[in-house]
Amino acid sequence: MSGVSLAMGLKSDHNRKPGESTGQDAPTSKQPQQPIIGGVMGSLRVIELQLVAFIMVFSASGLVPLIDLIYPAVATVYCMFLSRFAFPSIESSSDKELFQGGNAFRIYAAVGSTVGLFLPLAYVLGGFARGDEHAVRSATPHLFLLSCQILTENVVSGLGVFSSPVRALVPLLYTVRRIFVIVDWIYDVWAHKDLSQDVAVQEAAWVSFGRVLAAANLVYFSINLFGFLIPQFLPRAFRQYFKMQDEVQAKTAADKRAGANRGTSGEAKQD
Repeated sequence: MSGVSLAMGLKSDHNRKPGESTGQDAPTSKQPQQPIIGGVMGSLRVIELQLVAFIMVFSASGLVPLIDLIYPAVATVYCMFLSRFAFPSIESSSDKELFQGGNAFRIYAAVGSTVGLFLPLAYVLGGFARGDEHAVRSATPHLFLLSCQILTENVVSGLGVFSSPVRALVPLLYTVRRIFVIVDWIYDVWAHKDLSQDVAVQEAAWVSFGRVLAAANLVYFSINLFGFLIPQFLPRAFRQYFKMQDEVQAKTAADKRAGANRGTSGEAKQD
């Protein structure tokens, strides 16, 4: 959830090179910081197929509004347009990590994964089990967009052909849209759910869980958007991109000057 992958997720073990130490065998050695990949959840290949399954189920269930079904396609096309015309990849710029975080940031990302993905998924599954169609319909759009975001971040990072600004914009685009979806979710569970005095304790606890979960998602992703993605993650991605662009241009100019000097020296020798 970089953003969630932030927002940006932690680099997983499947990306570690063969024979690379995990740091557990040498407790006295200093462990390097785990890189955070530009996006809310990171390269969690273990759940990628599950996310694809969720997306297909959500798309076919009729629980996701048409605008949210179209949004991932529009965002993908827009990112491809930016990659082609505005921020083309510069040499190995796509191989560089956008952000490195310590233990505190890992905890922050883990909280985002729990609040944004796992608990809403449990809420939706619980709604199916209880026959609470209202709860399922309220939380499903958020889960659908988050699943698309995680999958898109993994694909963009895995292809290695997208520049750092484009990779940074993926979680930003999805997070902005999901905040509006979460606001609708909050309105549904707070305004359309009435807890009368004679309601069962279990029903009251279920409704309260949905309300707290929706509010927690709004708080977390608002902090993620306005406290991390916009002021920290996005500027860092642009600085990295333009720094590398300047380096490439300086190298190209130096090569041209060297070529011109060699040509002048050759002409002088011939004279």
